[in-house]
Amino acid sequence: MLAEDERRAAFCPVECGRCGAGVLAAKFSPQHTTVQWSAEAVRACSEFSAAVSLGRPSALVEGCGSLRDSIDAAVLAGRLEVSPPLEVSPPLERAPPLEEAPP
Repeated sequence: MLAEDERRAAFCPVECGRCGAGVLAAKFSPQHTTVQWSAEAVRACSEFSAAVSLGRPSALVEGCGSLRDSIDAAVLAGRLEVSPPLEVSPPLERAPPLEEAPP
């Protein structure tokens, strides 16, 4: 059985300040960002287009620095919230049952 996803994703539309590509982004920490790209956004992105024009498949492009800057600006402006994972308590450890002493 799969564990329940414990993140509270607050996806928000973000537009790249360089090329205008629009994506949905969520921040789980200052370092962890999730971006949902549409095919239209990939086509509009200047950095993806440059890589594709050089023969590199868009799936192998790690990301877009300009969009990363736009996401950081959205966080600073309060348009994108950092939503850390929920606090989840570790499972309680149970002691093995005590063996009864022989009579």
